Amino acid sequence: SMESTQEPPNSSTPGPFDGPQWPHQAPRAMYLAVAVLMGLVVASASVLNGLVIVVSVRHKRLRSPLNYILVNLAVANLLVTLCGSSISLSNNIRGFFVFGERLCELEGFMVSLTGIVGLWSLAILALERYLVVCRPLGDFRFQHRHAASGCAFTWGWSLLWTTPPLLGWSSYVPEGLRTSCGPNWYTGGSNNSSYILALFVTCFVMPLSLILFSYTNLLLTLRAAAAQQQESDMTQQAEREVTRMVVAMVVAFLTCWLPYTTFALVVATNKDIVIQPALASLPSYFSKTATVYNPIIYVFMNKQFQSCLLGMLCCGYHPRGMGKTSPAAPSPRVAAEGLRNKVTPSHPV
Repeated sequence: SMESTQEPPNSSTPGPFDGPQWPHQAPRAMYLAVAVLMGLVVASASVLNGLVIVVSVRHKRLRSPLNYILVNLAVANLLVTLCGSSISLSNNIRGFFVFGERLCELEGFMVSLTGIVGLWSLAILALERYLVVCRPLGDFRFQHRHAASGCAFTWGWSLLWTTPPLLGWSSYVPEGLRTSCGPNWYTGGSNNSSYILALFVTCFVMPLSLILFSYTNLLLTLRAAAAQQQESDMTQQAEREVTRMVVAMVVAFLTCWLPYTTFALVVATNKDIVIQPALASLPSYFSKTATVYNPIIYVFMNKQFQSCLLGMLCCGYHPRGMGKTSPAAPSPRVAAEGLRNKVTPSHPV
């Protein structure tokens, strides 16, 4: 039922849809702190992801197949922000889920749907880079239709795993501080636990494995290419840069999704564990802040995107040497600039 919380209900505590949850769940200051955090997230995520979409739409050379998934990521991030973080912001100011049970279900569903689209986008992006750089399929040319089906997959797969709670396999309920909603991972019972485990495999283990597999192979290919060009400092430097970038991407992914996964698994598998509401709400805020640092890591650190953005903001100003596109068909002997751009994809493939 919707009333299920992490601890036995106290007769004096209003329900999550009825009135302020402080001081029963957490002190009022905690709610205000979270409201401030969510306010910052809403503002910066909207601006950053909005810019990614606008710049990509306005610049033809950013519309290479490898960039489709980055726009997909930005759209998903923007939706998480609009459907989740902004609702969480207003609820935390009031101290309970103001909008009622129906909207709680809808918010839980939308945030899960778009969050998982974003998470799988990172995995598809890694896979696409692996296909382009390591060429496991030989002469396979990565084209617009492949990019489009990659994006379609993220939405289809996410829908497949976020619709069940609407149909009775687990449910979407107020979580943690009870100001935002998500899958019911703390009530226990086989119905909830089986769903959480399915979600864990299909929307964490699988994408993470794909990311690790793709980037490991990509780094090995680059290492081999750099070894062939030992005399070139540029290549060595590019290889180091790419390695740093890949590490940043994997760490960011884990920072965002590991807290959620760990919590959900621990609670779903230990029947009698009780977790502080304030603590129980942390994971969802971790994953909501990803909407801010994902565009920074994946897009704003991309040289070509930077030059298009500056061009747009400064009315046609192009810094020298920025936004060079690298060669179309990457051979294992990759030029240094090409190395960099393929992992921060900005070349038309």
